Amino acid sequence: MHIDAASPTPVFEQIIEQLRRGAVQGSLPAGTRLPAVRALAGELGVAVNTVAKAYRQLEAEGTVVTGGRNGTTIAALADAEPTRVAEAARTLIARARDAELSRDQALGLVARLW
Repeated sequence: MHIDAASPTPVFEQIIEQLRRGAVQGSLPAGTRLPAVRALAGELGVAVNTVAKAYRQLEAEGTVVTGGRNGTTIAALADAEPTRVAEAARTLIARARDAELSRDQALGLVARLW
């Protein structure tokens, strides 16, 4: 994991994004045990609360599971990822409707950006 101190993105968001990407892309498969909060904070040279905040957000969205002796592990994303994508799609639809785009225009925009 790498933290870019010069980035305008807050450190906790950089941690979230890297762990989320690893989970989605499979480089961190379900069940992978993550370092303890203090250990990762020390490794990255950041505050313990920064890592704890990232882990809490990842747990709230279903990317990681925290539990007892197993510590924090990557969750099975089979259910979580489609849910996040569906939420993003609903947001896109709402914004496209607000902008008075037709369905075909919105889908064309997605196709061009894909």
